[in-house]
Amino acid sequence: MTIHTSHPFADPDPDPARRFRGRLGGAITVWTAGAGADRAGLTVSSLLVALGPRPALLALLDPDSDLVAELRATGRGVVQLLAWPDRGLAEVFAGTAPAPGGPFRQASWEQTEHGPRLTSASTWAAVRLVGERPVGWSVEVTAELERVEIGEDDQPLLHRRGRYVRPPAP
Repeated sequence: MTIHTSHPFADPDPDPARRFRGRLGGAITVWTAGAGADRAGLTVSSLLVALGPRPALLALLDPDSDLVAELRATGRGVVQLLAWPDRGLAEVFAGTAPAPGGPFRQASWEQTEHGPRLTSASTWAAVRLVGERPVGWSVEVTAELERVEIGEDDQPLLHRRGRYVRPPAP
């Protein structure tokens, strides 16, 4: 968990790379892996989809996170796209909000062969870890998409410049 004494995307932040990243914005996901007491999860917004015969997700993860350790141990995980009502859950899995009883007690989960799946997530993917490499202060993981479920996306949880952005009403 990283706690900043100031807003990480504030102007003028002395790190122009952080300021640039903050302006890109994107969808918020929670990645999960493991089962039982070994479940782990992490809020992730630095990711992209690589299309092709074997589509994959590429994501930048905290190399010291429990999630990375569990992905390495099991080789599998679940990636769920969060919706606007899930912003508190995003904070919990980012380690920036309290989670009495642990982060998995803050919502309803279904255990799958790939890891815990948020039952309220209408769009999610089961993934298999196929590679990783260090990039900057992160580890870039490549995870092959093994199963994808696409649901309604009328209230996506988006993030830009350190803040959640409420999507326009449909």
